[in-house]
Amino acid sequence: MKRIAVLGCGLIGAAIARDLSRQDDLEVTVADASLETLERAGEGRPLRTVRADLSNPDRITQITHGADAVVGALPGRLGFAMLEAVIRAGKPIADISFSPEDPLALDGLARERGVTAVVDCGVSPGISNFAVGRASARLSEIDEATILVGGLPENRRRPFGYAIVFSASDVIEEYTRPARILEDGRTVMRPALSEIETVEVPGVGALEAFLTDGLRTLLTTVRARSMREKTLRYPGHADAMRSLRECGFFEAERAEAGGVSVSPRAMTEKLLGRAWKLAEGEKEFTFLRAVVSGLDSAGKSRRYEFELLDRTDPERGMTSMARTTGYPCSAVAAMLARGEYRDPGVRPPEMLAADPDASARFLEALRARGLAWTETWS
Repeated sequence: MKRIAVLGCGLIGAAIARDLSRQDDLEVTVADASLETLERAGEGRPLRTVRADLSNPDRITQITHGADAVVGALPGRLGFAMLEAVIRAGKPIADISFSPEDPLALDGLARERGVTAVVDCGVSPGISNFAVGRASARLSEIDEATILVGGLPENRRRPFGYAIVFSASDVIEEYTRPARILEDGRTVMRPALSEIETVEVPGVGALEAFLTDGLRTLLTTVRARSMREKTLRYPGHADAMRSLRECGFFEAERAEAGGVSVSPRAMTEKLLGRAWKLAEGEKEFTFLRAVVSGLDSAGKSRRYEFELLDRTDPERGMTSMARTTGYPCSAVAAMLARGEYRDPGVRPPEMLAADPDASARFLEALRARGLAWTETWS
C-alpha cells in the first residue's frame, strides 16, 4: 500500500481524498481544522482523518511523516507556507492551493531536497497549463496562446449569474489582482475584469470573457510572443463585479458603519458566499478552451486547440468543478506515490506535459475518471 496525505478537506480536497480512496493500492489520510468537514468526507469511505491546524508547519511535517506523497488543497493564503513545509520534509506533492506567491521560488529548495512538486494542478491553472505544454513540445516558436475557462451554474438567473463550489475569497481575489499577460514577449499588467469579449460555447451559448491573473508559471516556463488567460461568465457579470470593486466592496481595510468597525471585503465575501453557494443537486458545468498557434520545426504555421466541457455528475452528485479541479490533482498524486513521475524541482503541469511517459499516464488517468476533451492540430 502507498500512503497519501491530503492537506485540506474543503469541497475540492474532499473530492480528491474520496477519489484516491477508491484505488485499492492507496491508503489515504485527510487532515483539516474542521471536524465537521472531516466527518462528512469520511462517510462511507475508507479514509483516516486527522483534525489539525494546517497553518502550523511543524504539524504538517508530523502528518506527512509516513506519506509516500502529499496533496495540498488549502486556501491560497496558506498554500505557499504549506508547500514549503512539505518540500522541506522531503515529500513529493501535488498541489492545488493556488497561493498568490510564485511557487517557482521554491524550485531550488525542491531540487536540493530531491522533491518533485507538481503545483497548480487543477483545471486552470492545471489542465490548461498541460495543454499549452503539449503544444509547446511540438512547436519551435509560439506566436499566441489563449486560455478561456469558467465554471458556471446552468441557471443563469442566479445572483450575478454565478455559483461557487469553493471559497468566495478566492473568487474576489481573481477580480482584484491585476492580470499578468504576455505582449511582444514581455510580461505586462492589465486590470482584472478588463478586455471583455463575447465567446460562443457549443452547447452553452454566448458567454463573456475577461482578463484574470491565471497564467502564473506559464509566464516564465513557456516562451511566447503573446499569452493571456480569460475567465468566462454569463454576460454582464464583469461589469457588475467591476462596479462592486469600484464602490469599495472588495477593500480589506476596515471602515466604520453604524458604530461598528468592519472590513467591506470580509462582509462581501460572507454575503456573496451565501448567495453564490451551489445548492445540492443543482447542475453546473466547466468549460476550458486553450488555443496555441506558432511554427513547427519545419517553419510551417500550426494551430493547436484543446477543448473540454464537463457537467455535473448526477450519479455521484459531484460537480464538474470538483471533477475538473480535483481529478488532475488526484491523478498526479497517485503517480507520485507510485513512483511513476520523478523530476526533482517545482514542476507545474506544462513541465509534466514534456515528459512523454508521465503525460500519457496523466491523460489515461483523466479518461478513466470520465473527463472528455478534444484536441486538434491544423
